[in-house]
Amino acid sequence: MTVDAPALVTPVPPPARKVPFERTHHGDTFVDHYEWMRDKESPELIEYLQRENAYTESVTQHQEPLRDAIFTEIKDRTQETDLSVPARKRGWWYYSRTEEGKQYGIQCRVAAHDTGDLGRDWTPPDVVPGQPVTGEQILLDGNDLAEGKPFFSLGGMSVTEDGTLLAYCEDNAGDERFTLRIKDLRTDELLPDEVPNIFYGLSFSPDGSRVYYTVVDDSWRPYQVRAHTLGTPVADDVVVYQEDDVAMWTGFEVSADRTQLLISIGCSEYSEYRVLDLARPADGLTTLISRDERILYDAEPVTIDDARYYLLTHDRNAKNSMVSLVAADQFTRPLAEQDWTTVIPHDDAVRVNGVTVTQTHLVLSVRKDTIERVQVLPLAGLGTPEQGLPAEPDFDEELFTSNLANAEFDSPIIRLVYASYLTPPRVYDYVLEDGTLELRKETEVRGGYDPAQYVAERQWAPAADGTLIPLSVVRRAELAQDGTNPAVIYAYGSYETSMDPSFSIARLSLLDRGIIYVTAHIRGGGEMGRSWYEQGKKLTKKNTFTDFVDATTHLSTSGWADPNRVAAIGGSAGGLLMGAVANLAPEKYQAIVAQVPFVDALTTILDPELPLSALEWEEWGNPITDQEVYRYMKEYTPYENVRPVAYPRIAAVTSFNDTRVLYVEPAKWVAQLRETTTGSEPIVLKTEMDGGHGGASGRYSRWRDVAWDYAFAADAVGATEVLSRSTSLVE
Repeated sequence: MTVDAPALVTPVPPPARKVPFERTHHGDTFVDHYEWMRDKESPELIEYLQRENAYTESVTQHQEPLRDAIFTEIKDRTQETDLSVPARKRGWWYYSRTEEGKQYGIQCRVAAHDTGDLGRDWTPPDVVPGQPVTGEQILLDGNDLAEGKPFFSLGGMSVTEDGTLLAYCEDNAGDERFTLRIKDLRTDELLPDEVPNIFYGLSFSPDGSRVYYTVVDDSWRPYQVRAHTLGTPVADDVVVYQEDDVAMWTGFEVSADRTQLLISIGCSEYSEYRVLDLARPADGLTTLISRDERILYDAEPVTIDDARYYLLTHDRNAKNSMVSLVAADQFTRPLAEQDWTTVIPHDDAVRVNGVTVTQTHLVLSVRKDTIERVQVLPLAGLGTPEQGLPAEPDFDEELFTSNLANAEFDSPIIRLVYASYLTPPRVYDYVLEDGTLELRKETEVRGGYDPAQYVAERQWAPAADGTLIPLSVVRRAELAQDGTNPAVIYAYGSYETSMDPSFSIARLSLLDRGIIYVTAHIRGGGEMGRSWYEQGKKLTKKNTFTDFVDATTHLSTSGWADPNRVAAIGGSAGGLLMGAVANLAPEKYQAIVAQVPFVDALTTILDPELPLSALEWEEWGNPITDQEVYRYMKEYTPYENVRPVAYPRIAAVTSFNDTRVLYVEPAKWVAQLRETTTGSEPIVLKTEMDGGHGGASGRYSRWRDVAWDYAFAADAVGATEVLSRSTSLVE
């Protein structure tokens, strides 16, 4: 007698109820059948998302061994017990460390000692991963703080100048609303001061009596800077500044010399600074350059020859920005009468990102040839004919990133972090006096990683209008240009954000399966300067999407990729990109992974009461007041443009508590895609019920998330097996 094997049951997606909801603007009516999903408190909605998760798990169940393999590869290549290079602040060396098996970092410090030898005094102590550090004091253990909580994230830390008090804030929901607490580092006891519902960023006043912090309004826009005086009721906290323009973002920092509170108010096109003298806070705020002048600028106070100045990084007659030195008393005059001295002139080929200062030097962040770099200039002679030339640390790779990690005001060194697609992060100390570089650490990659087995190179893809789009292409060295290789293409392309070269342990798992990994530096990003950004925003936004499609086409015509084995990945505004290219050219992608995707952008931006929507007007335009912007956006926004074509397999990954891109956007999009597609490829929605914009908290949870996304893409392009020469096989 034979027994028939049970028939395989094809998973069926949960039905999505349709409720017509009309949205009318500028005489145009759009019928939205899934707007009911916006009710986050609805039991029906929560049950629906849970059924979607179950469906997703069922559809992707065969990928579980691949997910487990990628997770294990990430874990095995990572030095799990590790620590950062200690950084000095006043009388202490501060660092963080991780321990194998623990999800969260541990913040620590050890005492510093002054010998009178600056070189010795600023050389970090030699600490070894896994070995006890003599005299170590644990400031915060994230694992203890996260115990029993569904989510944990630190939103900021600040230590008083004398090192006795620590202010920190934590988020336990993923919604980026933090609770501020203060710890006495002499006793390890928490003070009774506790401030709920604050945003990122906090800082002690120089005397340690107050903590400055930021608060968001109902639409999640940071709009207030407040001061809490220790030992007083939270209800008595002072509003130092409040910004009522719903299209402006407010933030603050304490100046490098610790003399001023710098409050920045701005959007992507212009800004304003209000400054508070921290020695005389009762004097109130003064304005540097009014927003009415429509100048986009940053300000940093500096003292030269006992005179007070500001270093302005600005776009006044300088699209890529420049740096000027302005005496403090000049700001009392009308702008046209002020005397500004050029320090770093404008250059069409160099984007100036900003400056900071030490006691002796100006430290400049610039972008040239798509690459972010650090330059250093002595303050002596600044703005005079005796001004020196900027010095730049020299590195030998074509594609790299060099960032300023730390610049204490009274330090003789600055700390740089260097990384590339092939070089794990390195920490250097740069000696300001003579320009020498001291390598302090290179992140260890376990498992026999050999950079010689890989290639990272620049390619240029022609766009339809003739513009050349830079691509960063990373692959195994032995791959042939024979048109058979699978590829993953990634991009962001918004807010002048640059996707800089960086090292990724997780990416090795794709490369070792023969996948070519491509980052497309499309318009709307900042890789090629301010004009590159402006060519991909507002009424030129479609360039972002067509650039990505043209970059994908280039991969195939160049012979590097099989056109039938390409997957695309993008997140947030890059998720909007994923939705747009799915509508534009679904046939070019075997799979699309859209992470926390901004796919219902027009609905969001049309409602200024929704989180952060009014702040988007400077990026996309204001479709509420501008009929042309409304028309243009409706032509490309993913949700409104789903059409009856055969869509590739699509995974929309989101978080229930995300405040930046609400879960409802991908939920609605997936429902509309399923209803409309003429193809048979699965379209799935995966919702992290306890996560925020960055997904789940904890490093192992994040590795699981990355493994899930990568497995979805690798499975779709038929690249699930490790190549025989892979470093994954090295014990």
